[in-house]
Amino acid sequence: MTTLNVADHMHALGAQAKVASAQMAKASAAVKNTALRKLAALLRDNIAALQIDNAKDIERAIAAGLDAPMVDRLKLTPKVLETCAQGCEQLAAMPEVIGEITGLKEQPSGIRVGQMRVPLGVFGMIFESRPNVTIEAASLSIKSGNACILRGGSEAIESNKALAKLVQQALSESGLPTDAVQLVQTTDREAVGHLIAMPEFVDVIIPRGGKGLIERISRDAKVPVIKHLDGNCHTYVDDPCDIAMAVTVADNAKTQKYSPCNASESLLVARGVAAEFLPKIGAIFAAKGVEMRCSPEAKTILTQVKGANLKDATEQDWFEEYLGPIISIKVVEGLDEAIAHINHYSSHHTESILTRDHMHAQRFLREVDSSSVMVNASTRFADGFEYGLGAEIGISTDKFHARGPVGIEGLTSLKYVVLGQGEIRT
Repeated sequence: MTTLNVADHMHALGAQAKVASAQMAKASAAVKNTALRKLAALLRDNIAALQIDNAKDIERAIAAGLDAPMVDRLKLTPKVLETCAQGCEQLAAMPEVIGEITGLKEQPSGIRVGQMRVPLGVFGMIFESRPNVTIEAASLSIKSGNACILRGGSEAIESNKALAKLVQQALSESGLPTDAVQLVQTTDREAVGHLIAMPEFVDVIIPRGGKGLIERISRDAKVPVIKHLDGNCHTYVDDPCDIAMAVTVADNAKTQKYSPCNASESLLVARGVAAEFLPKIGAIFAAKGVEMRCSPEAKTILTQVKGANLKDATEQDWFEEYLGPIISIKVVEGLDEAIAHINHYSSHHTESILTRDHMHAQRFLREVDSSSVMVNASTRFADGFEYGLGAEIGISTDKFHARGPVGIEGLTSLKYVVLGQGEIRT
């Protein structure tokens, strides 16, 4: 497309989405749920066909020299597609929130004042790599009564087009407007510039991708942005703790999958348990080829681990999101130092404490300033599907409106409603 054509294309998508959003806002829960169930069925029926399109993206990504974690994010395996289908069904089974009125209270004047939950309208979603985001965004958009414009990365264009066709088929067969979910058909980066600068059509932008992408959108957008820049997540092993449990959870938090933003990138260990804990987790990391970037005290303890790949941690390592088989490790005095370290270096995404001390757990929950805070659980659970949201549009580390995994309610807003019987103000 020429620059002029890109501008025309984006303007058309915006205008169509605005019209569709009005239809979606008044669609019944039954119709929206029917569309979600149809989409789940279509995903299962088209696994083979989707993998053919997905293979084109993967082949092109490998040829272009994308690193292994990026290629891994591209894959539409049967398991990934089944998870998407289950997410659609989970959303369909959830209660309807649109139109719900809460907090209705009668005032001295006689009027009753409450708040009604309503769709945001049109959201623009800009994402990289993961084509399953197309389904997560579309399904949440349908359930929440919004319209959306999706702009996936060029590396997943064939997969995204195939998935978007299934979404529009499900909408059409359910009597909903196909323009309620639209995919930007060009990989031209100019499209992003137009999408984030159309406040007459788009109510909110949700970027999901690398730090550079999100920083650019946050800087240049002319509409509100729901974002998180990176996922520097921490696991803190407390004194006292169940050592065996701590080893299992810390291992899972780092190595169950390296590429997601909720994988632990930093391991903090209380001095009182470091001598017992670190050699055990170090042996597992060594066996799995995980590079350990250590504070001096942690490195001294871990030198006894055969085959351990140890390096001295730099100041930057405490801020780093590796998205690969690397972890920073530091021995801390205890809970106070752990909390201070996390609040200073964290990206405010997800942090977990592994402890036997109830008061320590309660302090960690209260004082750690992140969008998800956990006790005795892997950070890998920080996910809309695992939280029972059906799916997530992304994870927000902002402090207004939506925070943490953004599900249905994060794609809605509240407006005041006033019910009267002829009252007048005196």
